[in-house]
Amino acid sequence: MTALMNRDDLVVTPQGVRFMGRLFPCTLGRGGIVTDKREGDGGTPVGTHKIVGMLYRPDRLAKPADWAVPIGPRDLWSDDVKDQDYNQMVRAPYPHSHEALRRADPMYDLVLITDWNWPYAQKGKGSAIFIHQWRRPGYPTAGCVGLSRRDLHWIAPRISYGTRLIVRD
Repeated sequence: MTALMNRDDLVVTPQGVRFMGRLFPCTLGRGGIVTDKREGDGGTPVGTHKIVGMLYRPDRLAKPADWAVPIGPRDLWSDDVKDQDYNQMVRAPYPHSHEALRRADPMYDLVLITDWNWPYAQKGKGSAIFIHQWRRPGYPTAGCVGLSRRDLHWIAPRISYGTRLIVRD
């Protein structure tokens, strides 16, 4: 059964992400929208995903919301299906496969974390479906939802408890 949508949800449509009565252009995963998500497939998974966290670079922008957590120089995200911390935020040094959250480019300056395959990850079902800044319009992500910097910064402080990312096939 599909949950009823409300105006506080981020709803992926063929035209972009709808939120609070506005439409924002977005990019999705290079693998398209998928119903059977796998680690590394580049797909954006179908489903209703709760927004469970917000990360930001305090050296690059002001705290976007009271509940936002700063990204530190040692913060990483595990994408190693063989590790017990798969699909969790971890800290360097970390010997397993991971993604740096503190990047040289601005892509992760502000990140909304969804509950995709979290907090109890099924090995290989895919890690970290974030909402983050796109590289450029039309350039696909690795499975996340990308938005322009301006739009992401407008949306972030308006996210509330219960806001969801809804992706339909």
